[in-house]
Amino acid sequence: MQPRNMSMSGVVDLAAVKAAGEAKTKAEQARAEAARQGGTGAVPAAGLVIDVDEAGFERDVLQRSTEVPVVIDFWAEWCEPCKQLSPVLERLALEYNGRIVLAKIDVDANQALMQQFGIQGIPAVFAVVAGQALPLFQGAAPEAQIRQTLDQLVQVGEERFGLTGIAVQADGEGAEPQEAPAPPPGPYDALLEAAVQALDAGDFAGAVQAYRNVLSDDPVNTEAKLGLAQAELLGRVGELDPQRARKDAADNPADIDAQLAVADLDLAGGHVEDAFSRLIETVRGTAGDDREKARLRLLELFEVIGGDDPRVAASRAALARVLF
Repeated sequence: MQPRNMSMSGVVDLAAVKAAGEAKTKAEQARAEAARQGGTGAVPAAGLVIDVDEAGFERDVLQRSTEVPVVIDFWAEWCEPCKQLSPVLERLALEYNGRIVLAKIDVDANQALMQQFGIQGIPAVFAVVAGQALPLFQGAAPEAQIRQTLDQLVQVGEERFGLTGIAVQADGEGAEPQEAPAPPPGPYDALLEAAVQALDAGDFAGAVQAYRNVLSDDPVNTEAKLGLAQAELLGRVGELDPQRARKDAADNPADIDAQLAVADLDLAGGHVEDAFSRLIETVRGTAGDDREKARLRLLELFEVIGGDDPRVAASRAALARVLF
């Protein structure tokens, strides 16, 4: 089914929805082919942390990323921060128990990969999800922040590409039992059409509920996720007085709610970079609950635009630099 017009002409590039859907389809096809060839059995715990070189990159990272998000740790023997970060990443890879795989790349031995990823300094941590590269952070980081980043990565893998991870052998004694595959969800044409009609009628609450009804049964439905993010944004913007909101934000730079409101207005008006920049600067200048509130709103706006949009990728990297 083709993506529908979400009543935000000029704001949301629905090509991003199509691209995400195509990537998800390719990932599903790759997993099906691997299953046909008997390649999706459980892996030993040692297989969750692997050393990767240029020769094995396509197999060990790109192909594996169609099953599970692959985190890449670019390191070198002489790098002291790497010696702090790498053991944390290795321990977390085991703890996540198949929801991620950690690929360790020695930059001294793999200069071409370092250049391909545009790495300026190490340690540098990237992820590859369904063949798509995503910068995570650079430099050593507190474990709590690393966990938060990995949690977001796992969520993106599941919701956008249907990556539910790989099975891990239990104590080396063989594979854990596999659950029977769930029946394919849907179709949801009627619910999605109802949501679009609600949006066109300005019934944002009704559209939100319709999209949530789809997601309650199919949490990875790309169209419903995008539609929900848009409907929630339009609902918030519809309650604002634009001039008053912009004046409040200008007069009170420390007012988090005022900054969030203007970011919403900017995005709804098609000023995507302005919205993202405002929230990144708000994250930079705040702490505690205020910082988390601004960060979460930025992630919501990423959903409106779509993770494949280059503006989202650039802003994710900027957010990671601010956080770490």
